[in-house]
Amino acid sequence: MRWLVMVGDEGSGASASGARTPAGNIDPGLVAQEARSVVGEVVEAAGLGPGRLLVVGCSTSEVAGRRIGTAGSEEVAAAVVGVLLDAVARHGFALAVQCCEHLNRALVVEDATRRALGLEEVSAVPVRTAGGATAAAAYRAMPAPVLVEEVRADAGIDIGSTLIGMHLRPVAVPLRPARRTIGAAPVTAATTRPPLIGGVRAVYRQEGAVPARR
Repeated sequence: MRWLVMVGDEGSGASASGARTPAGNIDPGLVAQEARSVVGEVVEAAGLGPGRLLVVGCSTSEVAGRRIGTAGSEEVAAAVVGVLLDAVARHGFALAVQCCEHLNRALVVEDATRRALGLEEVSAVPVRTAGGATAAAAYRAMPAPVLVEEVRADAGIDIGSTLIGMHLRPVAVPLRPARRTIGAAPVTAATTRPPLIGGVRAVYRQEGAVPARR
C-alpha cells in the first residue's frame, strides 16, 4: 500500500510566502519548495511509511491568493502532486487526493491501494472544473488511478481549507508544521490515533513495551 490530495476572489498583492511574482502569477517552483517542506515535516511527524495512508486536499486557487474554485491552476497542481509522488516513492506510504464538492469529495488513489484497503470505487474522471486541478493532476500522474468514495486516512494535509476531515480516521490529532502557508493558502495538518476505550482502570501501554508509531 502506498498514498491522497484535493483542490479549489480575486486576491491581491503577493502572498506571505513570496510565491507570487510581481505580475500576480504563482511560481510553481516556489510552490513545490514550500510544499516539500510541509510534506516532509508531516511525513516525519506522522511516521508515514508502508501500510499508512495520507489524504491531501489542495485548492490551487487559494494557493494563488484567490477564492477556492475560481482560478484553478494546472501548473500549481502539477507542482504539488510531483512533491507528493516523490514522497510516496521515497517513503512507501499510500496517497489519496481529494476531489472538490462537484465530485462529492471522492478521492484519487492507485488501484492497488483500492484493492488493498477494500475501498468502494466510483465512476468519474476528475477535471479542473469538476474535481479540481490537483485531483486531475493526480489522476494523470498515477499509473493506475481510480476514484473511491471515501477513505479513513492515518494523516492529512489540507492546503487552502478544502475540508479533508471527513476522510481522516478518528481520533484526529492536530499537527503544527513550521510552514503554515503554501503560496497564499493556509495549511493545516493532522495525524490520527486509535480511540482510547475504557475508564479510570484502563491501561493503554504494556509495561516495558516500546510504543508503536501511529
